[in-house]
Amino acid sequence: MKKLILIVVVFGVLCIESVYAQEFTLESDNLSGQLTETQVFSGFGCNGKNISPSLKWIKAPKNTKSFAVTVYDPDAPTGSGWWQWIIFNIPSDINSLKADAGNPQKGLAPKSSIQSVTDFGKPGFGGACPPKGDKPHRYIFTVYALNAEKLDLDEKAPPAMVGFFLNQHTIAKASLIAYYGR
Repeated sequence: MKKLILIVVVFGVLCIESVYAQEFTLESDNLSGQLTETQVFSGFGCNGKNISPSLKWIKAPKNTKSFAVTVYDPDAPTGSGWWQWIIFNIPSDINSLKADAGNPQKGLAPKSSIQSVTDFGKPGFGGACPPKGDKPHRYIFTVYALNAEKLDLDEKAPPAMVGFFLNQHTIAKASLIAYYGR
């Protein structure tokens, strides 16, 4: 009988944690269904402001030790998509990023965080810039709740390497999708 009670209690706790993780949510005051000139790249033929949006996340799992945020364009005509932004080692007591935190020179990102190399070849946010005439591309903004306080990587880590570590340490994740075409 004691084993049965223990199994029921463990199952209940797992169910509660599963429901809790499903409530993990990413929000933005600057994003809607379509990216604006503010989030569009400045270069490669695009004339945007290249400003990362403000992001905030709520109801992260209680055992979260750090966060990471990525922006990914799966529709880029590369065969492997395009990483627009990667920031990790965001402390667990932080639940938001200010607009333009993706500009490393401005120092708006949390002090201990690291912005690593994107497919633009340098750290920091690189806005949308799909080829002219392509269908609108999806830009997936994702926050990861991680079970590690720190990923042992630096700003030179390529997107695939960071992705490997994120997948190894993700407890929960939440995403927003916005579109942009030109």
